[in-house]
Amino acid sequence: MRQRRVKDLDIRLDKLKHLYVTEPKSKKGLWKDLFEELRQDRKERRIFLEIGCGKGSFIRELAKRYPEDNFIAIEAQPSVILMAMEKANSDKLDNLIFIQDHIKDIRDYFENGEISGIYLNFSDPWHKKRHAKRRLTHRKFLDRYREIMGQGFIKMKTDNDNLFNFTIDELSDVSEKLDMKIVSFTRDLHISPYSEGNIMTEYESKFSSRGKNINYVNISVGGHKINEDSVRER
Repeated sequence: MRQRRVKDLDIRLDKLKHLYVTEPKSKKGLWKDLFEELRQDRKERRIFLEIGCGKGSFIRELAKRYPEDNFIAIEAQPSVILMAMEKANSDKLDNLIFIQDHIKDIRDYFENGEISGIYLNFSDPWHKKRHAKRRLTHRKFLDRYREIMGQGFIKMKTDNDNLFNFTIDELSDVSEKLDMKIVSFTRDLHISPYSEGNIMTEYESKFSSRGKNINYVNISVGGHKINEDSVRER
């Protein structure tokens, strides 16, 4: 989708330097230290990641609900992440930071076991078959997520039924090899037991208001035990 031009984009981004990392690859293995500096404490805190945060409504609400944890939001489009960061700045959140980048290999940014959970909300479905390897739930990406988590979870939501079917097929093929297990699964999230505690994204609100079903899957990674809070967002 083509993004509209934003007036004074660079100036507005510069005012939010405290919320994003300009050289994120240099923080590989050091994200814990960065959050300790931001929060001015040395408590052990888990780090959760949203890949493709859009305007940030999901990740901001997540950070508000779980102030004991830390969150990183990734978004490629400068004009979009600007809106997310301006809202986060108004919320005065100290447990959320942003990365503005087109990420090719997530392992360039995070060390093995550094992340405790990954959220994939309404990712680009890459409709054409020849582009399947670009889908964020292709086995190539699943393998990389496994490396940066060790143990944890992947939660995915999408309005695209074909992408969801593709995701389930990929998981079926590699679940044993990657030690991944589907814990929760539904093709209509909002009428399922897993709707409790659900945080809607901007896309989700739009599609559900039109009557579109929302697909959802919660995946345990590396033998991570997901308790009854699995119906919630963390």
